[in-house]
Amino acid sequence: MNFLKKMTGLSNSLSARLLILTLVFVMLAEVLIFVPSVAFFRLTYLIKKTDFAHLAALSLLASPDNMVSDDLREELLFRVGARSVVFHGANSRILMLSENMPPKIDAEFDLANRNPFMLIEDAFMTLMVGPGRIIRVITPIRNEPNSSLEVIIDEAPLIAAMYDYAWNIFWLSLIISALTAVLVYLSLHWMMVRPMRRLSESMIAFRRAPEDITRSLVPSKRQDEIGVAERELEIMQSRVRAALKQKQHLAALGTAVTKISHDLRNILSTSQIVSDSLSQSDDPKVQKILPRLMTSIDRAIELCTQTLKYGKADEREPKRERFLLAPLVNEVQNSLGLAEGNGILWQTDIAGNFMLNADRDQFYRILLNLCRNSLQAMTGSGRIDISAGRQGGIAAIRIQDTGPGMPAKAKEHLFEPFSGSTGPQGTGLGLSIAHELVTAHGGQIRLEKSGSDGTVFCITLPD
Repeated sequence: MNFLKKMTGLSNSLSARLLILTLVFVMLAEVLIFVPSVAFFRLTYLIKKTDFAHLAALSLLASPDNMVSDDLREELLFRVGARSVVFHGANSRILMLSENMPPKIDAEFDLANRNPFMLIEDAFMTLMVGPGRIIRVITPIRNEPNSSLEVIIDEAPLIAAMYDYAWNIFWLSLIISALTAVLVYLSLHWMMVRPMRRLSESMIAFRRAPEDITRSLVPSKRQDEIGVAERELEIMQSRVRAALKQKQHLAALGTAVTKISHDLRNILSTSQIVSDSLSQSDDPKVQKILPRLMTSIDRAIELCTQTLKYGKADEREPKRERFLLAPLVNEVQNSLGLAEGNGILWQTDIAGNFMLNADRDQFYRILLNLCRNSLQAMTGSGRIDISAGRQGGIAAIRIQDTGPGMPAKAKEHLFEPFSGSTGPQGTGLGLSIAHELVTAHGGQIRLEKSGSDGTVFCITLPD
């Protein structure tokens, strides 16, 4: 069982696959080389045969009366490895050497035609047909353009030589492919597999213990793609570890806020009871500010209640309803204390009958957070403009101020809690809450511009 597991692991490793692929590709290259090599070997073999036959014919011509004894004729034919040798002149045909019984010719080949494809086809045909054929080979004679030599030979020795050559090529190819595969394997293993294994081991270790800084990957100085991957992984691990620490801090802070909200809700409930007794007062000033006070206390109690729920779940699902936007904007103005005038000019461009399809309480929180940020950004004097319009089925609400604009760091972490604050006393939670609530409505909130002349946020909500 352990052996099977090891073999399975080896077959799944990148190193083993590289080794196997290298072997296959080198063998494939050797096969492509082998095909023309065998054809060239056959051609060389036949050329040598005809050269020997030509020498034997020349020796015969040097003898008196071109006559030799039967023993010498058989010796020459044996040395040449031929059945007969015929000389073809311009207008003559001379039988130089021959056996007593002329053999039956099975195939004929003209070496003057050396087309590569024909040579490959003839070589494979020779191997496929097998021994037993008698072939005629015709070759031109050098320096005699009108002459040629015809040699009749047994094909069996040629086939045996071709098989010996093929086996030699096979074993040589196997050795070359094995050596090449080992060298390529070692090179790739050193350059790619080991670094990739190091990357994967670092990922596994980080997954098991992301807080353990001792398991962080130390990137090498390589400038190639693997070096880039190592550095990017190290950066990613550092950022994820920092994010995890921040999440832990947020979790601890959430626990503390939950406890504070619990006690604050109790205090606000007492304030609510006291404010109820004020309703019996006949003072006109008390009667004027009492509704705003009651509304603020109710919203504060609701906010504390939602904060207590936040530790168990996300924000509640929006309860959509159609309501007039202008009165809600006026409530935000009163909550910020801008109704009486304090150097901040409040302007709205909202039609009196402009209806919005959203959760009224949640949208109040969205506008309150954005407008409070705008108010905190301006010191002494300034202007806040709120406008609303509709295009098709999309409602767009813009909140614009004349503040100094947002710093670059706040823009980079705009909607992240505790990161997108624009002031020294801000927490960055306002924009994060607004973003979460707008997203829950299926809408979008984006920073349209922010510069020395002010900041503009745009909220788009589908009706």
